[in-house]
Amino acid sequence: MKQSDVAGTTQVSSPRRIESYLLDGAAGKLEALLEEPESRPPREACLVCHPHPLYGGTMHNKVVYRIARALRRSGSVVLRFNFRGVGRSEGSHDRGSGELEDSRRLLAWLRKRFPDVPYSTAGFSFGSGIALRLGCETPGTQRAIAVGLPTRNNDFEYLKRCGVRKVFAQSTHDEHGPREELELLYDGFAEPKQILWIEARDHFFAGAVDALEDAIFRLTV
Repeated sequence: MKQSDVAGTTQVSSPRRIESYLLDGAAGKLEALLEEPESRPPREACLVCHPHPLYGGTMHNKVVYRIARALRRSGSVVLRFNFRGVGRSEGSHDRGSGELEDSRRLLAWLRKRFPDVPYSTAGFSFGSGIALRLGCETPGTQRAIAVGLPTRNNDFEYLKRCGVRKVFAQSTHDEHGPREELELLYDGFAEPKQILWIEARDHFFAGAVDALEDAIFRLTV
């Protein structure tokens, strides 16, 4: 078990290699962006999930963008996408069930596209819950990165049994996942696990998106 408080200065990232797709989801096409490392072959493939669709969450959310950039800088190829009903993605919000199924399909697409590298999941807020469930249910997942995990009105029983490496990156002043609440839950989660506490003003890492990006960049695959 590892917990740490993180601060730092973000390095300048290289230009993105990016491809746009409309991929098959369970309720229609899903808008997606594939980003590859600029200067090296990918060492990991990671699916990144965005915040709640009914509250303005999209794959262009600033925290999602920073997660994707950090992973790309560290050598991951990243697929981020819009959940059903967001942007150009077809369908309508399905309270997490349909979104999880769509994520399964996109992770399968990513694994088929990059069959020779390990794979992981990541997400912010609502998307962090999807990433954790997907990572824990998919055999061979290398790690599941949960950024800004909401601690209320969620069932975390499965995390007491999940043997996938779980990384939590949380603001020290997260109104949707307060430190004391997450620490209490975290004590019951199965190993391996790690918390990165980011000194920030709120759930959206106000004043600390650089520190968040650096923390994710420094994670080892």
